[in-house]
Amino acid sequence: QVRLVESGGDLVQPGGSLKLSCAASGGIIMASSWGWFRQAPGKSREMVASLQGQFDTSYPDSVKGRFTIIRDNAKPMVYLQMDDLKPDDTAVYYCYCYANGHFWGQGTQVTVSS
Repeated sequence: QVRLVESGGDLVQPGGSLKLSCAASGGIIMASSWGWFRQAPGKSREMVASLQGQFDTSYPDSVKGRFTIIRDNAKPMVYLQMDDLKPDDTAVYYCYCYANGHFWGQGTQVTVSS
């Protein structure tokens, strides 16, 4: 059973940076895709970064050029580097992977505010 645990959420000022971490355990060797999603109050959960295989990444226009998904197979960890943060980035961020099933972490809060 895959288990994902996020960390790194914090309060950050607009324009700042934050790096979220996702520690993976269990049957992750079967994982074929990874992603980061977020959900703001009153809004639907949305994908902000995805990784297929080793190098195939995808980002929505709202975060393209500011967010980067990084996978470290040796640890194993998945990260979300977030730069030039904006108040609209405020949300709970979730780590996701597909490994013969859909698996989610518990979420970590990111608040962007001055």
